[in-house]
Amino acid sequence: MRPRHIDKFPSSVAFDAINDVLSNSEADRKDAIKNGKAVFGITLKNPAGETESWFIDLAKEGKVVQGLDKSDVELRLSDEDFGKLVMGKAKAQGLFMSGKLKIKGNVMKAAKLEPILNKSRSKAKL
Repeated sequence: MRPRHIDKFPSSVAFDAINDVLSNSEADRKDAIKNGKAVFGITLKNPAGETESWFIDLAKEGKVVQGLDKSDVELRLSDEDFGKLVMGKAKAQGLFMSGKLKIKGNVMKAAKLEPILNKSRSKAKL
């Protein structure tokens, strides 16, 4: 199931952009799987306190799906901070150190998500 933009979560367009990178280029997909080797669960919280989740499979299939599934690493942050992270206006380490990014699971694996976020940056119209 293709992720879709959710109006209450403006940065959710980034998941479509990530999915496009993974599905439009076999080389990018294989590279992301080779370097990622993990499933990432991401839960965003909007200003109204609502949450929405997605998972990015960089372990086997190289896909993005809305919803939450078993993951190696879970990331929780605000929709606004995720948008800043995707657009390169914030660094994951800075968000983590300031308590704005919560990570459950292997923190070192969380860093392996950064290359695919960088590749999707130009497609994510935030």
